Amino acid sequence: MGGPIAVGGGFGSLLLVGLYLLLGGDPGALGGGGGGQQPQQEPGQNQHSGQGYGDTESEYANCTWDDANESDGCRIVGTAQSLDEIWSDILPEQAGIEYTKPGLRIFEQATQTGCGAASSQTGPFYCPQDETAYFDTSFFSMLKQMGGSAAPLSQEYVVAHEFGHHIQDLEGTLGMSNYDDPGPDSNAVKIELQADCYAGVWASRADKGDNPRLEPVTEEQVATAMKTAGAIGDDHIQESQQGYVNPESFTHGTSEQRQKMFMAGYQNGTMGACDILERGAYNS
Repeated sequence: MGGPIAVGGGFGSLLLVGLYLLLGGDPGALGGGGGGQQPQQEPGQNQHSGQGYGDTESEYANCTWDDANESDGCRIVGTAQSLDEIWSDILPEQAGIEYTKPGLRIFEQATQTGCGAASSQTGPFYCPQDETAYFDTSFFSMLKQMGGSAAPLSQEYVVAHEFGHHIQDLEGTLGMSNYDDPGPDSNAVKIELQADCYAGVWASRADKGDNPRLEPVTEEQVATAMKTAGAIGDDHIQESQQGYVNPESFTHGTSEQRQKMFMAGYQNGTMGACDILERGAYNS
């Protein structure tokens, strides 16, 4: 199926620029995505059974790894496959929980979800009602406009973050998040920061092993990503948009917190390093 997914390009490096959208396009607006409140499932919506990617748009059904280096949609699919492989090992080993695949929906402009209607303005999100991660590839073209990067690993981080919410769903903790009760110590912030950390756990392993899905990530790329991450915390976004910072409205964490949590996952490669909820539920 070709070589591993490329990392380089632009800010390239380690993700995190995608967090800008996760801050701006709050999935809580759906009333359930990304760890917010969970509404009743709409009539006709079938809960995803965790059996694979039957929800993925047909044009991406036959993506190869070579395609993942050229196509945003195929890169999402390839990253999802990498996440499945890694979490299938980590989750049972470190948390004693069987991993099941989430659904994956790549859409354009608008779609219906188990959490309600969504559009490209919503940004990437995970809906616990149908256990599906949703992505509109037009989001990636917005990253540069937001001061970030649409480079491959930046895109892959976005996928890894949303899969982090699926891991929380399997753990039974995702419902703790409530965007209607924000603040620096809120569960909303803790859930988002943990998803950042889980993305770091994935990144720590995705370029290793006998058949790595990513090309090797360099220290220089990590340093560049950390510099970029400083621009996308709640504090920096609020300062840029309204000229002042209001910690009581935080839903995702400060720039420093997001950097710290991603790096905790990346440097340690364990779920225990992500135990911001202080559950003590991990073997390592």
